[in-house]
Amino acid sequence: MRSVYFLVLVPLVLLAACKSDTSSSDGGRASVTIALDWTPNTNHTGVFVAKQKGWYADEKLNVTILPYSEGSSPDVQVAAGKADFGFSFEEAVTVARAAGRPVVSLAAVIQQNSSAIVTLKDSGLDRPAKLNGRRYAGFGAPFEEPTINAILNCDGVSAPRFENVTTNTFGFQALLAKQADFVWIFLGWEGTEARRQNVDLNTFPPTSFCIPNYYSPVIVTNETMTKEKADVVRRFMRATARGYELAVSDPAQAADLLIEAAPRGSFPDPGLVKDSAQFLAPKYKDGKSRWGEQDLQVWTEYPRFMVSSGRLKDAGGRTVTADLDYPSFFTNDFLPEAPKR
Repeated sequence: MRSVYFLVLVPLVLLAACKSDTSSSDGGRASVTIALDWTPNTNHTGVFVAKQKGWYADEKLNVTILPYSEGSSPDVQVAAGKADFGFSFEEAVTVARAAGRPVVSLAAVIQQNSSAIVTLKDSGLDRPAKLNGRRYAGFGAPFEEPTINAILNCDGVSAPRFENVTTNTFGFQALLAKQADFVWIFLGWEGTEARRQNVDLNTFPPTSFCIPNYYSPVIVTNETMTKEKADVVRRFMRATARGYELAVSDPAQAADLLIEAAPRGSFPDPGLVKDSAQFLAPKYKDGKSRWGEQDLQVWTEYPRFMVSSGRLKDAGGRTVTADLDYPSFFTNDFLPEAPKR
């Protein structure tokens, strides 16, 4: 479930030869694709459930789920027209928009950020300030360092620093192997995996340490799709929302459907999928009347933090210093109405 924001810099010309073939939005059957941001996991539940239940077919859609590719991020694929939809992250959308790429978020998969910086419980590193000068096993995203520095600063470190190390394993497994002192994980997946293995962790959610809430993940498309294939987008989101609504109301069934629908071998531990589904069920909507709803405040505060870091670049490679057009980063217009009770 690790993000791949650094790949947004892959040249779009490499993708230009492989366009998606979406049919017209005249009410006929359309073939569309959605790119995964990582190997199948419970963040993707709604899409796999909708496909397995035949809800895309009900909307006259043939949906192909593209496997995770190390060669290009979903944002690049969507921007280039190689994929019609994709799983992405608020950070990646902000990077894309700042660089002039026409990526737009259609839905927040989870309302509250569910990631955390973690350490082993018995390490003695029980607060962010103690991470100063320690080893961090990262994944190459451009905003890891400024975000971690801000977390440490929030906990009283005036001049944060840490060593970014390369490991041959992921997540909390790098902690167990003593290859790193702290890592950044998704609590719904790796956090659940740690609990299933009886590994006790200290968790430091970014939003508890001066970092604004941000959506992770989101479902994105190209602005051209929203303008020229609006009906296709609407039908796709209607079926997808049904999938996530089922994940909210019946996580056990949703987990079974995800396991059935994913490629063989995706889940060597089905129990992890089921426990993760239970963890995420109340978080998909978290007080919203409908799944996917996005707020302008969330799409403003974290992108502003990104601007303030001095790491955000425009299409010419210049540092962005002024506010961007945050309302254009997302739309709720293609979400269906809240289910009637």
